[in-house]
Amino acid sequence: MAASRAIDWDTAQRIGELIAGSPPYGGPIGHSVQPLAHEFAGRVGEYTGLELPAELPPLEMIDRPAWIAANLLTMRPLLDPLLERLGGGPDADGEDSEADRTGETSGEKPEADDASASTTSDASTGTNGFAGLLSGPLRSASGSLRSASGHLLGAQLGAVTGMLSQRVLGQYDVSLLDASVPPRLLMLAPNLAAAARNLGIDRDELVAWVAIHEITHAVQFSGAPWLREHLGGMLRELLDGLQISGTSGSASEEDDGKNGGLDWLRDPGALLDRARSGELRELLDRARRGEALRLGLGDERWQIIERMQATMSLIEGHAEHTMDAVGAEFLPSLPRLRAAMTRRRESRGLPWRVLERLLGLELKMRQYEVGRRFYDAVVQAGGPEALAVTWRSPAELPSTQELAEPSLWLERVGVHA
Repeated sequence: MAASRAIDWDTAQRIGELIAGSPPYGGPIGHSVQPLAHEFAGRVGEYTGLELPAELPPLEMIDRPAWIAANLLTMRPLLDPLLERLGGGPDADGEDSEADRTGETSGEKPEADDASASTTSDASTGTNGFAGLLSGPLRSASGSLRSASGHLLGAQLGAVTGMLSQRVLGQYDVSLLDASVPPRLLMLAPNLAAAARNLGIDRDELVAWVAIHEITHAVQFSGAPWLREHLGGMLRELLDGLQISGTSGSASEEDDGKNGGLDWLRDPGALLDRARSGELRELLDRARRGEALRLGLGDERWQIIERMQATMSLIEGHAEHTMDAVGAEFLPSLPRLRAAMTRRRESRGLPWRVLERLLGLELKMRQYEVGRRFYDAVVQAGGPEALAVTWRSPAELPSTQELAEPSLWLERVGVHA
């Protein structure tokens, strides 16, 4: 008998829409900013010193269900094969389902393998955009995949995307593993309208400001053509490690702590030994400090996450700095916009703070602030022309330490006032 798919994507979409809700679209929105998109891109390129894309993706004004569908479509060709390799796709006899053999599920045609960097203009959304968004479902799946149904996994993924869809304002969606997939510039019209109304700011200016942020991402990937492959390579390395650990059964003693081997948590005797040695207390302390993601991945794969986070901090911080610099020419109330956005990011309720902890989205929060401070310091030391130095090659990318101490990077690459 054929088994169900590892993830029921129809369930994911339905649960996502149920949680997301369907707020009013907000009336005509974005009409005034679309004609300005190319002007914004030109100004971003001029300010940052980066080459413009040959063709700028159109700004797509969408609602929450459409955003959920777009992100599930991005994750589907990545997660389905991965979870099947971890043991969730074939049935107990090792036979693929009819849908697997034909490559058709839910009436849709199979998509090419890809993953995306969902760079967003709200610190409450998932990363890198991919690191936070994928890590939670992957951890849940790898730990309980053999006993969980496709409906349950679909519901879990739908719940995450549904909640995230309530906060996202904009997203540059670029495929990391398949350069043939065109990038998209997505703007969530109902969220933009609601944010402007709740924050008491001009809606059209907010839309323009967010558009500049997302257009900056498009210019980054165009001006640094190696960036896609750089992030994609790290993502492949991370996923390869997840596949190995997911199919190897219990971790060996030598592997424990390096690649996320926590099988001893299910062994009462081993659990008691760890408690006596103090390791259990250390484990709980690390979890309370928000290091659950690191515990689940292990130290070796966590180093990959740290490199990805450093790069994403540059991507987001560069966009934050640029949207203010370029926005100052177009937006009379820019200081008020920045203050309102800061309040929005800091005023998240308890459910959002819990979700961020569980999925590692607090890492996304730090990307904006750390990256923006870094680029503020770079421009202060070397002027706007120094912005392009970080995008020349992977060798010029700052380390995590250099992000926190820009003077170290400035000295290393020879940027002076």
